[in-house]
Amino acid sequence: MSRDVGAATLRRKSLKDVVRHFTPVWFAVTMGTGSIAMLFHNFPYAGDSPAMRGFTLAFFFFNLVLFLLFSVITAARYILFPGIWSRMIRDPVQSLYIGTFPMGATTLINIASSDIFQTYGFGGKPFIYTVWACWWINVAISITCCFGMMHVMITLQQHSLKSMTTVWLLPVVTLVVGSSSGGVLVPALQVYSPSYALLTATFSSCMVTIGLSLSLMLLTIYILRLVVYGYPTGASILSVFLPIAPCGQAAYSLLQLGSSFRLLLPLNYGDPGGLLRQPGTGEVVEVICVVGAVVLWSLASMWILFAMVGLGYTLRRERIDFRLPFWGTVFPNGVYANLNLALATTFSSTFFRVWGSIYAVGTLILWVCIALPTIRMVPSGRIFDAPCLEEVMIGETGRETEKSEDDLKNLLRDDP
Repeated sequence: MSRDVGAATLRRKSLKDVVRHFTPVWFAVTMGTGSIAMLFHNFPYAGDSPAMRGFTLAFFFFNLVLFLLFSVITAARYILFPGIWSRMIRDPVQSLYIGTFPMGATTLINIASSDIFQTYGFGGKPFIYTVWACWWINVAISITCCFGMMHVMITLQQHSLKSMTTVWLLPVVTLVVGSSSGGVLVPALQVYSPSYALLTATFSSCMVTIGLSLSLMLLTIYILRLVVYGYPTGASILSVFLPIAPCGQAAYSLLQLGSSFRLLLPLNYGDPGGLLRQPGTGEVVEVICVVGAVVLWSLASMWILFAMVGLGYTLRRERIDFRLPFWGTVFPNGVYANLNLALATTFSSTFFRVWGSIYAVGTLILWVCIALPTIRMVPSGRIFDAPCLEEVMIGETGRETEKSEDDLKNLLRDDP
């Protein structure tokens, strides 16, 4: 029976099988690809050259095609196989990757506002308002993912400290990533409506506060898990890179929001004695945000050190086969590189500029090294694997085996 299950798993999958096994993890591909587009957009050397602008647009449109394609396949999966949703939502690992959907969309919103609109001036007011509406939809999905999945983890799933990985962070990081996108949108919105820009910046501040607080709580538990049980084994060790994302993206969000409040404050309406009418309020808020960003940069750097040490420790003891969750390493590293480039602009720092550029190149190499084996595995269908359906496959294969054995017995019985 085990050989039959293995053969069923390794055989070339049909289009129907591909749709059935298309998990939310695929949206980590759009997250990683979108972070590469952001790095090309923010790269400090020859950033305004036609080649760099071309690469930014190429990765953006490639990511847009991937996101739309993945969304269509995902919709088809749950329409054609409605029973999969209940199995997936109860899976303690696969369900957490639902958060990659709004985070993948966020990378598209960032480039649409910062590059396509602000660099090329495409679409004018209707375009940026459309992007803003998409951001609000994405915010609603992010909030649903965060609090909805936390509720599901508490009520429907079985978790333990030993089985914990940083994949637990994925639902709550959606708020942090969405807040950074709001900060990117503010300069574009301010041109047409300062009040809309202030609303966006204020709501984004609430999101990053909630998302970062929940992330730090979970990271505290994760440290306890590492001390008690050691590093995760197998491919799960790659999750050690995920803590970089909430720290790095929250820092980037604070930088964007601090700059936004400096532009929007003081207000020219309301109570003359109010705090938001005072001349120095915007500058004070920006300084607080920059200090917070530096603190979070330090934490993100610490988690990179932990990740490298943990990955090296595991690789010396076992071999890790390539799997789709490898894509989860691209976005956190892209976030860290982008944060360094943003700090380089804030402080006019050569250190952050050089370090961020080196890390950005390394992240691009990482993207290529993960993209190539993914492309090679697509034709055979081996990359399409839904662990939450494993019991169903085993059950179906077992029934097929029992039916074959019964048929063979009947044939032997009827044979004179």
